[in-house]
Amino acid sequence: MGTGPLLVFCAMMEEKMSEENRKEVEMLEAQIHGLQAEVVALKRQQQDNHMDIYFKGQMQDALSYMCGQKHVGGKEKVMSRLKEELEELEDDLKQQTQMNGIYLSSCTRKTLQSSDSKMVQQVCVSGHCSELVFQVEFQLSEAKEGQRSERTIIDLNVVMDATDLQNFSSFLSGVEESRDLLLFFRTLRTYADRFDDRCRTFQHFQEKYPSIVSLPGGCRSEVMTLNHPELPGCFLFVHWSVEVSREGGVAPKINLLTKIPERALQLFPSQAVGGAAEAFHSLLRILGPEAAIESVIRAVSLSKEA
Repeated sequence: MGTGPLLVFCAMMEEKMSEENRKEVEMLEAQIHGLQAEVVALKRQQQDNHMDIYFKGQMQDALSYMCGQKHVGGKEKVMSRLKEELEELEDDLKQQTQMNGIYLSSCTRKTLQSSDSKMVQQVCVSGHCSELVFQVEFQLSEAKEGQRSERTIIDLNVVMDATDLQNFSSFLSGVEESRDLLLFFRTLRTYADRFDDRCRTFQHFQEKYPSIVSLPGGCRSEVMTLNHPELPGCFLFVHWSVEVSREGGVAPKINLLTKIPERALQLFPSQAVGGAAEAFHSLLRILGPEAAIESVIRAVSLSKEA
């Protein structure tokens, strides 16, 4: 075998190895770029999962000491200051919660878009107001122009238990359309207060007149039933709903319904049983809900339990 074919063979092998090395280098470079992108994504996710919290005063000194940045007078003193600061924050949070009646259980956010001039975040807030549980999701857009910054809600979705909030659904639709988050929380508090007023009233009358008043759906239902043991088949129903307009107006709506057997109606043809609802509405205007309902209960009890 001459040297010519051998040189050609060596050149071919060298070229093949160079091509394989090039492909391997390209594959390694792609993997490096992929890992770098993954690192950037993980850093962004970490920023999204931790809200920016700024401390000052004793809390800042305590955290600086715990992180080993500086010494401020001993571990015991630092821990004491830290405890005091935490207690102040807890008291402030408790006071704010008692004032607005809104209890938040979780709050998360995720950055959807980020640039020097604009940031869009997806925010999810869960909590409850009295017995009403809610979850609010919205996109918060923050646009920067010079030293000015403007925040707007560009999307809003409210999730609540529709089975207990039939009169609330129309209002929720309006809030989602207008993206008025403040109106939602303000109306939710008012609605919850009226909801609790009805519950307390029903429960009070059931405890005071146990043989007359019954709550088939529980104290949080809309219906209270009145029936005297000596008047079988005769029932009065107090239907108390809480109406909410699309504009956020909250008002109770109370009606008195009757269920009288046909035989009883025949025995007393001159009695205007059908006018009970109108008479009850007159009592409502004069006495208010609690006194009007108690007047009806006393009438049903035939003065034996009153």
